[in-house]
Amino acid sequence: MKDKIIFITGATSGIGEGCARKFASEGANLILNGRNQDKLNELKVELEADFGIEVLLLPFDVRDRERAKVAIESLEGKWKSIDVLVNNAGLVIGFDKEFEGVLEEWDIVIDTNIKGLLNITRLVTPGMVQRGVGHIINIGSIAGDAAYPGGSVYCATKAAVKTLSDGLRQDLVDTPLRVTNIKPGLVETNFSVVRYRGDKEAADNFYKGIKPLSGSDVAESVYFAASAPAHVQVAEILVLATNQATSNVTYRAVR
Repeated sequence: MKDKIIFITGATSGIGEGCARKFASEGANLILNGRNQDKLNELKVELEADFGIEVLLLPFDVRDRERAKVAIESLEGKWKSIDVLVNNAGLVIGFDKEFEGVLEEWDIVIDTNIKGLLNITRLVTPGMVQRGVGHIINIGSIAGDAAYPGGSVYCATKAAVKTLSDGLRQDLVDTPLRVTNIKPGLVETNFSVVRYRGDKEAADNFYKGIKPLSGSDVAESVYFAASAPAHVQVAEILVLATNQATSNVTYRAVR
């Protein structure tokens, strides 16, 4: 990974930040995307100081196709040669039943998790095809394997990520490019705070009795797939906390 260019969306926290730190520690140069300019600036300063790598910032919302297009088309020099794209930006809001959900929140979730991923994939992948080098890594979820109560819309978006990953892999089968779908289980990040609409106490309580994954845990799987030999395509990785078996079967110790 040394000196390769890694583009990570949603890089300011959680899995995205974990991936940024992991790839930086291995000598990769980073293009980091996110909506929070201040957090991006802080991360850039820290990673460049700690690992001696270069970081380029592209602050925009992946839902905004025009801003994404302008930002990616503005890349110059070595930054145009993206080796690995990590489509990480994603979220879920609420635990509402499907017949009680907030339509505007659904728009945000669907537009980020599906359309946002498609926007970036569409803008980055053609250059990879032209250069004959590239790896698209999508951050899916175990939620994409089966629905659970109060999560059907989110589950549907992650099922879409799996289908889009599988379809892209088929579309690229006659090229050297690789496509990977990473499917984490329970991960304790700011993602959960957003799900509980900013209620940090409720988000913390959700993980009581179980040791969940961290963003850095998932980043190890992302790096494993990215660093495999060129003839090896890790198509999918399901990574769970030890006491999680499926999306809705977990063991929580009583304390």
